[in-house]
Amino acid sequence: MGWFERYFEFERYGTDLNTEILAGFTTFMTMAYILFVNPAILSDAMGKEAFNSLVAVTALSAGITTVIMGLYAKKPFALAPGMGLNGYFTYSVVLGMGYSWRVALAAVFVEGLIFIVLSVTKVRSAVIHAIPISQKYAVGAGIGLFLTFIGLNDVGLINAATKKGVLLFTGLNAQALISKPGLLFLFGLFLTAILISYRIKGALLISILTTAILGWITGAAPWPHHLFSTPDISYTFLKLDLKGLLNVGALGVIFAFFMVDFFDTLGTVTGLSAKAGYLTEDGKVPDAEKVLLTDAIGTTLGALLGTSTVTTYIESAAGIEEGGRTGMTALVTGLLFLGIGLFIAPLAGAIPSFATAPALVIVGYYMLSTIKWINFGDPAEAIPAFLVVMSIPFTYSISAGIGLGFISYAVIKAFKGEWRDVHPFMWALAVIFALYFAYLGGAL
Repeated sequence: MGWFERYFEFERYGTDLNTEILAGFTTFMTMAYILFVNPAILSDAMGKEAFNSLVAVTALSAGITTVIMGLYAKKPFALAPGMGLNGYFTYSVVLGMGYSWRVALAAVFVEGLIFIVLSVTKVRSAVIHAIPISQKYAVGAGIGLFLTFIGLNDVGLINAATKKGVLLFTGLNAQALISKPGLLFLFGLFLTAILISYRIKGALLISILTTAILGWITGAAPWPHHLFSTPDISYTFLKLDLKGLLNVGALGVIFAFFMVDFFDTLGTVTGLSAKAGYLTEDGKVPDAEKVLLTDAIGTTLGALLGTSTVTTYIESAAGIEEGGRTGMTALVTGLLFLGIGLFIAPLAGAIPSFATAPALVIVGYYMLSTIKWINFGDPAEAIPAFLVVMSIPFTYSISAGIGLGFISYAVIKAFKGEWRDVHPFMWALAVIFALYFAYLGGAL
């Protein structure tokens, strides 16, 4: 048995090196879009001249942090600048509130330091362990629907957007369904489903690559113009403005980053852990401190490099579904970000959304399966869980769904006379979320 097998305990998790490498490739392919989407969003705040620097920074922050996740926490979870968090950074903090992007980076940096302290003191993992298991499974299912929604929206089959935190849904786009991208999406979806039904390893990756190549051949998406790019992070590296945080308004920005990142990560880690089979019988996440500390380090590192909050990615579920169970999966994903992502970003960016969207939909199907573990015979458990599953995709926000679930769980349990069954942390979180929603309402 080689070093990799011993260090990552392949025998314990019933996996092997080939499976872990394939899972790492799959996770990378489902996340590669971030290499261009994150720079596109953040350059709206930093200026178009920041784009090339942001591509390199995105790859570096994702690659380094994911490697740390693999080697230190030994979990198959990949990290990158978070979608939604980068939107809040650009459209709310910089363009909406008028802060400079350097001040916003400083806010992310301070938020990361706070997370590091909470992770080292085990407060953050204690919060996770206090959450009822029904809520954890509901979060996994809700994220599955969220992924499906994102996949359908990205390929244009549904028309949806968010305005001030409210989801605007205008229905099915029938025209997109019969377009080249729409038809290729359906091809990829059915190809993935057929391969999975035959239990073929690498189904998601095979589908992504096959659909992308067909898209290039048919002209539905442009071929890569070139393969290599020279990384340059000089525009954003260490450009934080910490002095700009010395006012009350900026403290509110830090609080908002803190809340969204905390609970998005909380939901993602618990959902992925449920899917990977890590949860103990009492619903705890093993080595949660290591996972959360890695996430916190990623946020701090990302801010120093020049990107918005780095967080654990729900797309890691794609690699988990391919059999990835150890840190070797994350190690492979991280090295691909540092290799392909950093130096061959144009190739990764040429993978069209209609090729990755089928994988998101199928992963959504997989993650929704965790709902079967919720006790629907007990309405006090099931109704809050249902509210989580429903509200995550409908609000387009993982943290909003978690908040509604926590508040409703505490309230229903209290009126049922079972308030003692609610962990003190859950009561505290319910109150914090109520205040958070009140803050958002005032800000809107």
